[in-house]
Amino acid sequence: MKNKEIAMEWGWDNARALIGLAMIVGIAWALSENRKAFPWKIVLGAVGLQFAFALLLFAVPPVRSILFKANILVDALEEATKAGTGFVYGYIGDNSTFPVEGVEAGPAFFFQILPIVIVVAALSAILWHWRVLRLVTKAFAFIFSKTMGLGGATSLAVSANIFMGMTEAPVLVKPYLKGMTRSEIFVLMTTGFATIAGSVLVIYTTFLEPVMANPLAQLLTASIVAAPAAVALALTMVPERTDIHDRAHEPDFEYESTMDAFATGASDGLKIVLNIATMLIAALALLYLVNGILGGIVPDLNGEPLSIQRILGWIFLPLMYMVGVPLEEAAKAGSLMGIKTVLTEFVAFLELANTPDGELSERSRIIVAHAICGFANFGSIGILIGGLTIIAPERRDTFLGLAWKTLLAGTLATCMSACIAGALPAQLFLGNG
Repeated sequence: MKNKEIAMEWGWDNARALIGLAMIVGIAWALSENRKAFPWKIVLGAVGLQFAFALLLFAVPPVRSILFKANILVDALEEATKAGTGFVYGYIGDNSTFPVEGVEAGPAFFFQILPIVIVVAALSAILWHWRVLRLVTKAFAFIFSKTMGLGGATSLAVSANIFMGMTEAPVLVKPYLKGMTRSEIFVLMTTGFATIAGSVLVIYTTFLEPVMANPLAQLLTASIVAAPAAVALALTMVPERTDIHDRAHEPDFEYESTMDAFATGASDGLKIVLNIATMLIAALALLYLVNGILGGIVPDLNGEPLSIQRILGWIFLPLMYMVGVPLEEAAKAGSLMGIKTVLTEFVAFLELANTPDGELSERSRIIVAHAICGFANFGSIGILIGGLTIIAPERRDTFLGLAWKTLLAGTLATCMSACIAGALPAQLFLGNG
């Protein structure tokens, strides 16, 4: 990857990202169920937390150095996974040998890359049982509770979403879902759409390693920074009416043993792998089919065939421009944002990894990575509603009633995360620690 010198300068692109922050909050307020109940303290607290998290992780030299070296963990997980897939699948699992002489085999996506999800899911479950991940999650829950006035159960679910999936995190508060207020459920759902699970975060990191500086640090920060934004936007659109003392309090989720955590985590990881593979096959096939039809019936525009990517780029161009992407790159950034929303973030990250250097600068790649780092897409609506309904079937009507609001709020929350990346000097994110 060709590096470009980017000074610690602050200009119009950065300033526009701050305007974009205000614009996003304004959109949420315009769609509020009660505009008179604008939670300005929570919104200011959320924006303050976003900048605080970003600066803590990237502007404090010791923390920054550790964070930038975190990709070593990804390399270790890749090698560990290869040991397992090589044993189970042979050369298909580790590319050690290929039966056709003189032919180099590329990585078999399903057999070599997706299994990382299984490994990370099992490891995460074990770390939860050993209370390591639980302590980190509860530390974030304490911060959200004190700075944003969230109830114990809600703050725990919000913080858990930073590391777990949108359907796994609600399991932590399963006993309290029945009694949660409508606003609390909306906060829970929006945070699930605005963040990504640790299992797939590692996958996306492997995609971006060749084209982006410190991808694990970027995506982990994006998920952390998007959480308070999700809370603020959710409570702006569906203001809370219940006193904090009358809300659900913090539960505690337990595995029976380390072996139970390992087995459950691995099984959950396999379900995620199968779900990802299924969605990718359908999404990429549909994209190919629609682009083929458009190319056949619509004349070329400016020397290029019309495609779903180009159409989505035009639609999302204004939004990406307002989060800090330069105008000449906003169409490409908008295309990636549209693909993430209409298809999945998985496809969007693949597209981002395959985007040539000339189409997006390093700074724009980082902003786009923050913007697409969430589960807010059409397909996830069914997954989220289905998962929550299994956990709390008596609240199904509430989940369904909030579904489309959740898609919008989750999308705007990841764009607020992108605004933070756009507002700060790019060199913060690109240094070598």
